[in-house]
Amino acid sequence: MTERFPKIDLHMHTTVSDGTDTPEAILARVKAAGIGLFSVTDHDAVEGCRRVLAARTANDPAFITGVEFSCKDEEGQYHVLGYGYAPDAEAINAIVRQGHDFRMQKLMKRLAFLKDRFGFIFSDAETETLMNADNPGKPHIANLMVSKGYAKDRNEAIRTYLNQAHFAEEYVRPEDAIRAISESGGIPVLAHPPFGNGNQLILGNDLRARVRKLMGFGLSGLEGFYSGYSEKLRIEVLALAEAFDLYVTAGSDYHGSNKLVGLGDTGMDGTTEIPNGMTAFLQAIK
Repeated sequence: MTERFPKIDLHMHTTVSDGTDTPEAILARVKAAGIGLFSVTDHDAVEGCRRVLAARTANDPAFITGVEFSCKDEEGQYHVLGYGYAPDAEAINAIVRQGHDFRMQKLMKRLAFLKDRFGFIFSDAETETLMNADNPGKPHIANLMVSKGYAKDRNEAIRTYLNQAHFAEEYVRPEDAIRAISESGGIPVLAHPPFGNGNQLILGNDLRARVRKLMGFGLSGLEGFYSGYSEKLRIEVLALAEAFDLYVTAGSDYHGSNKLVGLGDTGMDGTTEIPNGMTAFLQAIK
């Protein structure tokens, strides 16, 4: 990387969603990792960005606001990233509230499922602690299950028990997330495009059609560099971004100790030719 393109990581999570580092701690970790530009992209939440902005000093790495919305429509699931938005804008905060409400509904359904199916009981105090978390999800329930001896580790709790729960869920629609990001002055980007719900692998014409549809709603970019990509996937996503004249971003999807992904692990190490879409993105967010 050249001086003009410092090491970047634009996809990471804090304790405001399902990461293990506080926003203040992640700021220190980013600096120690030699990252020159970063973004916090908590799930359905902007509070982590507010806290980073409040903690930053002039000597800290450059920062842009971020968020990752979990979206779904009749054709599948999408993770939509938003960058450079105004954190106090009403449009994005309205979608954050909607996403949080849906997340809390899922939390209560999952707890009811664990009780009815497996007899796992949680006290009122434990349930209240979960409810008071910023954005509780499967990892939060799984950690509680481990602490009570219902599972040996978080992976077993999720794979053996929580993933057996199937019920009607409400999600933020991708067009609503994209519109809210844009109306708040931000840039909407599709996270890890080949991975729809985390278990899918979307390629070729299917991926192209998915991106075209989201572009119709105002999608502006693709996550072209990502910790989970093979070289083949990275080449395909970057080619698609170039073909559609979309911005390109890079992110690790760092979650602290919740995932075996390090800060700055975006797949850009050794990259000598910066995509035009990334150059355009960095210029757009200045």
